[in-house]
Amino acid sequence: MDKEFLWGGALAAHQFEGGWNAGGKGPSVIDVMTAGAHGVPREITETIEEDKFYPNHEAINFYENYKEDISLFAEMGLKCLRTSIAWTRIFPKGDEKEPNEEGLKFYDDVFDELLKNDIEPIITLSHFEMPLHLAREYGGFRNRKVIDFFANFSEVCFTRYKDKVKYWMTFNEINNQMDTNNPIFLWTNSGVIVGEDENAKEVMYQVGHNELVASAKAVIIGKKINPEFQIGCMISHVPIYPYSCNPKDIMAAEEAMHQRYFFSDVHARGKYPNYALKEFEREGYQLDIREEDLEILKKGTVDYIGLSYYMSTVVKSGVENDGLGDVVNGGLPNGVENPYIESSDWGWAIDPEGLRYGLNRLYDRYELPLFIVENGFGAVDVLESDNSIHDQNRIDYLEKHIKSFKTAIERDGIELMGYTPWGIIDLVSFTTGEMKKRYGMIYVDRDNEGNGSMKRYKKDSFEWYKNIIETNAKYL
Repeated sequence: MDKEFLWGGALAAHQFEGGWNAGGKGPSVIDVMTAGAHGVPREITETIEEDKFYPNHEAINFYENYKEDISLFAEMGLKCLRTSIAWTRIFPKGDEKEPNEEGLKFYDDVFDELLKNDIEPIITLSHFEMPLHLAREYGGFRNRKVIDFFANFSEVCFTRYKDKVKYWMTFNEINNQMDTNNPIFLWTNSGVIVGEDENAKEVMYQVGHNELVASAKAVIIGKKINPEFQIGCMISHVPIYPYSCNPKDIMAAEEAMHQRYFFSDVHARGKYPNYALKEFEREGYQLDIREEDLEILKKGTVDYIGLSYYMSTVVKSGVENDGLGDVVNGGLPNGVENPYIESSDWGWAIDPEGLRYGLNRLYDRYELPLFIVENGFGAVDVLESDNSIHDQNRIDYLEKHIKSFKTAIERDGIELMGYTPWGIIDLVSFTTGEMKKRYGMIYVDRDNEGNGSMKRYKKDSFEWYKNIIETNAKYL
């Protein structure tokens, strides 16, 4: 393991900051999403309704406690923190000509505090935080005007923080929206709700194209502002295994992997893959893809691939809807259970070997540096009477995944920049809006209904991860 390896933690502004309407911040697409639960989807309301609970509004109130929290991150020994800039702190509606200075100042203060503690900021520009105004008034990324609104937002951030932030990513888990069966993904990625008379896949490819152009524009702008910037994409990587060595299962998995690769193919290669062009033709999709767009995609390729890895999944030829619709597996209609691995309480497959497998496939495909910017274990944690939290299950999960990527580096020659496990401090779950589905190594006293003292407590995993960083995982 290289001594420059970036050990850190990962968070998203909307899931931990709070202060949803403080400092001039406007509402985002997440701010109209209510709390859900395992098996109970979050509701997207038209406006903010007084009798509904929106857990992201307060989250864990990092907005007012950032110094205390960063002090804990420093004590843990983090070398970096991956988080996002809430778009609506900078442009409350998204279409303003001038940014909100109070929002810019907040991130100045946060980045300064991180750097003072020798923690490198790793910043995602858009982590499911599109301004609600852009979604409601413009139709989100259906509208090409939003490409330029995002490019302007990116330019403001790149310019303001050019001497404080080196590592950037454009859109978080941009490929989640390939699962068009789950409306939450198109809404959070693109600010889009599909009409009953529309083809969801065609809508997804159009808004995805507009996002890809926006991302490439941001890369071009960023490189002009600071050529030393490292600007990556960010994808959700859920490797797909064939159920058996039956050639039909092999091909079912190969075809399904196109869903995983589509967005990163364009990000990294600067052009549409042939399998996608054939699909557009076969399905008769009428997409607004312009010659000038193709030039921008070619010029705005990324420097690295950021990825989340939580699970793998399995497909079987000839199977339809095998009961996995509520699992975040990419909405595969031929998905089946993997009989060889266990699952978490939320039905997420636990597959450390799949991380090494996925890293190899991505690195072989793109020959670009990789960065694991999310990986973690959501579980119910118990705060004991002595304020201890014994989360050995999380330690076991993380240890196995670290061993897996160590092997990928040392045996397979994968170029891996760093590792930022998800939810270094407890935060609001994206998929369910729950607090009880905890990922952090720091416990936050808040429950699903928003009750609690908000006090922070170290879990057993805190000291364990501190030791991993200090020793560069030498003894694993």
